[in-house]
Amino acid sequence: MSNDLAREMYRAWRNQVRKSRTTEAQQPRERVDDPLTLNSILNEIVVKRDWKQGIAEGSLFTEWASVVGDELAGHSAPLSLVDGVLTLQTQSTAWAVQLNTMKSALLATISASAPGALVEELVILGPNTPSWKRGLRTIKGARGPRDTYN
Repeated sequence: MSNDLAREMYRAWRNQVRKSRTTEAQQPRERVDDPLTLNSILNEIVVKRDWKQGIAEGSLFTEWASVVGDELAGHSAPLSLVDGVLTLQTQSTAWAVQLNTMKSALLATISASAPGALVEELVILGPNTPSWKRGLRTIKGARGPRDTYN
């Protein structure tokens, strides 16, 4: 069984929504106390609360490997999506440069794979590196330990 029950429920619901769009509409209940399917209840909640864009953005994060491919997903991860700006963090600076060069193709792939998600811009960050500005071996006014790499 999966570690994340909520993620599995979301995937099952999303797959049911895709299947139910192609089938005919559900028959109305004969009696009020007849049970409803979980799929119909979730669909009603999504429509009433206007969560379609949020679900599309969430699926972008959960299905990152299927959206961009296994190789890119192995070296990058989405951090946030705020106001149409998707922030990605890469494993190395070389991958950050590579993704910056293919930014327009990556945007097209994301918009085709996650049609409800509103992604207008990409911000690509390199890996978290230690700061040389503070610490035991810092000299004021000097560049730091990296000045010998010339």
